[in-house]
Amino acid sequence: MQLEDNKWMEIAISEAISSQKYSEVPVGAVLVDLQFNKIISKSGNNVVRKKSPIAHAEMLVISSSVKKLNKRYLENTAIYVTLEPCAMCATAISEARISRVYFGAYDEKKGAIENGIRLFANNSYYKPEIYSGILEDKCSHLMKKFFSELRKNK
Repeated sequence: MQLEDNKWMEIAISEAISSQKYSEVPVGAVLVDLQFNKIISKSGNNVVRKKSPIAHAEMLVISSSVKKLNKRYLENTAIYVTLEPCAMCATAISEARISRVYFGAYDEKKGAIENGIRLFANNSYYKPEIYSGILEDKCSHLMKKFFSELRKNK
């Protein structure tokens, strides 16, 4: 299972790197069909290009997947995200009934799964299986490098 998880996270990292070229915070997400072991949708952040505060990679992947599958719920799927989802994205993951969440880097400031409000600790929400720290060093490096360069260019 570890090799498969790394494979999907590498694709999420690739999406993050692609989005960074457009001055987006480098976050990527991939939604995988667990039954057929194939990608349903993938995206990087698109907040800057869409001029939308909700165009996070997770939101875009969820939105395109429900349209593509013509389903309200995304059961029997897993989402791979390079950064711990924020409260908005974690709520969307719960509402979409995604079965598993795999994330790479921890987000101490805005993360909402292992940090912050710990959304899934609340019994009011559907709780997916959570797997954290997948290719954490690679995912963390992306974020650190991006914000270091951003500060340097100000």
